[in-house]
Amino acid sequence: MPHTNELQLLENQGWDARILVCRNGKLVDTFIVVTERFVVLVDTVINPQTAVQMLAYAQPYLVNGRQLLVVNTHADYDHCWGNQLFVGETAVHPAPIIGSHLSPPKFQHEEALAYLAKMKELEPDIFGQVQFTPPTLLIQDKFVIDGDDLTLELLPTPGHTDDHYSVFLPEIATLLAADAAELPYPAARTPDALPQMRHSLAQLAALPAETVLYCHAPVTVGRQLLLDNIAYFNAIEAQCRAALARGLHPQISDDVDVLALVDCPYETAVPDTPEWQAVHDFYKTAGHAEQVRAMLQWLALESR
Repeated sequence: MPHTNELQLLENQGWDARILVCRNGKLVDTFIVVTERFVVLVDTVINPQTAVQMLAYAQPYLVNGRQLLVVNTHADYDHCWGNQLFVGETAVHPAPIIGSHLSPPKFQHEEALAYLAKMKELEPDIFGQVQFTPPTLLIQDKFVIDGDDLTLELLPTPGHTDDHYSVFLPEIATLLAADAAELPYPAARTPDALPQMRHSLAQLAALPAETVLYCHAPVTVGRQLLLDNIAYFNAIEAQCRAALARGLHPQISDDVDVLALVDCPYETAVPDTPEWQAVHDFYKTAGHAEQVRAMLQWLALESR
C-alpha cells in the first residue's frame, strides 16, 4: 500500500462533534477527542509530518487551559511513528504519551529497528525523519482520563497485539475500537493471540456503545462490525474443528492450500455484502489462510 504524508480531516457523519476523525490515505484513521480539560490525540499516525497535521487540527481547541494528551493504542507503525513530535528534543508540543507498559520494549526489538531502516530506505520522503519514541506514561490495566464533560476509559484489548488499548467514552456511548476490530477482520499474529483477540471483541461488543469508530474500517459500518468480526472467527473455528475431527493434522506447510483442506473459503466466513466482498484480495486469500492456520494450531494446543 503506498504511503502518503497527507492527513485529511473527515466531515462529521453523525458522531459527537467533540470527536474529530483524521484519515491518512487508505491506510488508517485516527482520532482527536476534545474535552473541557484536555485535547486527546488518539495515535500519532505514521511520521512527524502527519503528526504535525494532526496537531494543527487540534490546535484551535487548545484554549481555555486545555492540556494536550496523547494516547498510543498500540506500537504498530501506523499508530505511533509520529510520537517524536511530543517528546524529547524533537518535540514541537511536549505532552505525555499514554500507552501500554508492554509497548516500550517493542521499539528496541531488532526486528522493529530493521523494519524502520527498511522503510527509511524504501520511502525516504515518508519515513526518513522518523525517530523511535515510546510512550512515556505507562499503564497496565484500565486507565481513566477525566475530561470533566467526557471520560475516556482506556481498556486493554489484547489480541491483534499484546499492548493494544481501545477507548470508550460512556457519556456519549462512543467506542474508538482502534485495531481490536477491522474490516474484514483483525489479524492474530500468533495462535495464542486468537483467544485474547476474541475475548477483546466480546468485551467491546458488550459495551453500551451506539457509535463505534475504527482505525481500519469505513466510518459508516458502526457496531455491527464487532459482531461480524466475532462471527468470522466463530465460522473459521467451526470449520477447523470439523477438519480436525476428520483427522487433519494442525501443522500444515505454507505451500499447501489450507483453505481447501479445511473447506473454509473467505466468502463463506463473512457477510455477503459489497463492503466485505470488495476488500483487497490478500484478506480473501493469504491473510484469511493465516487466520485459519492460527486457529488450527490454537485448537490443537487447547485440546492437549
